[in-house]
Amino acid sequence: MPEILYKEIQRVAAVQEWSIAEVIRRGAESVVRAYPAHKQMPDVGFQFPAPISARMLVHEAGELRDLIQEDAQQA
Repeated sequence: MPEILYKEIQRVAAVQEWSIAEVIRRGAESVVRAYPAHKQMPDVGFQFPAPISARMLVHEAGELRDLIQEDAQQA
C-alpha cells in the first residue's frame, strides 16, 4: 500500500475514532456497493450494436440548427 494512502487511512481513523481495520473495511464496503453483482456484464464479451442505416438530409449548419430549435419548441 502506498505510504501516502496509509497516512490518509491513519488520519481518517483518528478523526473518526475508528481502528485502521474499520477504515479499510468501510472502504471495501464502499467499493463493493459501487460495483454490485447485478450490474456485471454476462461473460459473452462486449459486442458493438448493429450499425444504424441513416443519412443526413440536411447539409447546412444553419438549416440543422433551425430544425433542432423547431423540434425543441414542439417538445
